[in-house]
Amino acid sequence: MREERQDIMNYVSAHDHDEFDPENPLGKPEVPDEVQDAIRTLLRWAGDDPSREGLLDTPKRVGRAWLEYCAGYKEDPAIHLTRQFTEVGGYDEIVLLKNIPFQSHCEHHMAPITGKAAIAYLPRNKVVGISKLARVLHGYANRLQIQERLTAEVAQCIWDHLDPHGVAVVIEAEHGCMTGRGVKTHGVGMITSRILGCFLENDSSRKEVMSLMGY
Repeated sequence: MREERQDIMNYVSAHDHDEFDPENPLGKPEVPDEVQDAIRTLLRWAGDDPSREGLLDTPKRVGRAWLEYCAGYKEDPAIHLTRQFTEVGGYDEIVLLKNIPFQSHCEHHMAPITGKAAIAYLPRNKVVGISKLARVLHGYANRLQIQERLTAEVAQCIWDHLDPHGVAVVIEAEHGCMTGRGVKTHGVGMITSRILGCFLENDSSRKEVMSLMGY
């Protein structure tokens, strides 16, 4: 409660009092009535009572949660690759970011996809800040996805906007649609990869990048 009051005070101090809404002190996004009604319908269909105390605010919470889960629809992940650097001191070897955690949701059951990614490229004459690779991944992951498409989209985005010699993306993830329903099999990881350019055409380059990724 104390932390919530402090959040409210911080919000008030950062905004004009004319714009302050006491009914929504933290400025959370509004959830349309039709969205809340749809969630109540689902709760009733699943066998619960959306009017009971514990579920009264659930429609708003779920609506806001899905805005966050699908925030990637509101951005172009390629924008993270627009700031590029050409002064690399003659560096011409593989750039790799590995063990990048991510979460997405499958488009078939809207169940969580949780995993990690490794993203590598061999620069031609420009690089980007290393965190931008993770931002590209998250931009595409924050949409309804299948793992195969997510892997291809990340690789193609880097290929198109950095003009590297090669790109390699490997994603390993666990799918809630398999662990939480259906066969309910836990501990099973799905691996997908997309290899472009020299990593696809040259065996030694491909072996090198996959070895650095740990595959």
